[in-house]
Amino acid sequence: MTAHRAAPSRTRRRRSAHASTRGRKGPLWGGLAALALLGATGFAAVGWTSADRPDSAARPEPTGRAASGPAPPSPSVSPPSPTVSPSRPSADPSEPVIPATGPGTFTTASGTSAKVGTGRVLRYRVQVEDGLKLSAAAVAEQVERILADRRGWTADGHSAFQRVSGTATDFVVRVATPGTVDKICGQYGLDTGGEVNCNVAKNVMVNLKRWELATPVYAKDVTSYRALIINHEVGHFLGHGHVGCPGPGRPAPAMMQQIKGMHGCVPNVWPYDDDGQYVTGPADP
Repeated sequence: MTAHRAAPSRTRRRRSAHASTRGRKGPLWGGLAALALLGATGFAAVGWTSADRPDSAARPEPTGRAASGPAPPSPSVSPPSPTVSPSRPSADPSEPVIPATGPGTFTTASGTSAKVGTGRVLRYRVQVEDGLKLSAAAVAEQVERILADRRGWTADGHSAFQRVSGTATDFVVRVATPGTVDKICGQYGLDTGGEVNCNVAKNVMVNLKRWELATPVYAKDVTSYRALIINHEVGHFLGHGHVGCPGPGRPAPAMMQQIKGMHGCVPNVWPYDDDGQYVTGPADP
């Protein structure tokens, strides 16, 4: 963790450097055995407890404060994981079946959430691609919990969120099949390889594989990994770039590309710690 709170960057983001690793799934992923070990031992640092914490409740938005919106978002993409075979049905009936692609149409979760955080409210929709065995309402509930957690982006003191179902939104969280994610991210020049998530323009694109299967480190705590997906990609929308591990045994920043390896850090899915300090590390272009 850092010794002081770091103010998030609002500058226009460059395309993530790891987008240039398109199609490479071999040498980049050495040491997965170590990742699996971390996954078995490190979850005390993750702490998915927002549902039980009174301090994760919605905080009222002050009136009369003018704040500028986030910088115009530019594409970002997380690196591919070699641990899930694309488009191959699971042999285990307990594992979810991941369709290779879908219709590219979406169902929007209905209703409106409470406002959380202070500053200019960023309104968002939650959508699930049609044909998936996911409830848009259930996904929306999880996204709301993540963005409302006191360790999330509201801890920066100027980010506020509200889920809506109308068309006037600042960004959209979309859970979609690998093929649909590839298509939408590809429109902005990104190759997600059927495996990973991205943030392009107003779209926070969540690959169904990652939502359902996580990665080796988080394979036994998929719920926490979902928080990492949302915090990482919304962080890109807010203007944050990638960072590296700040040191062995320290919590991995939410903006670290944890799917590429933990590099000595322990699992963590939140941008801020329990004391309100921003968890970051050296810039990782």
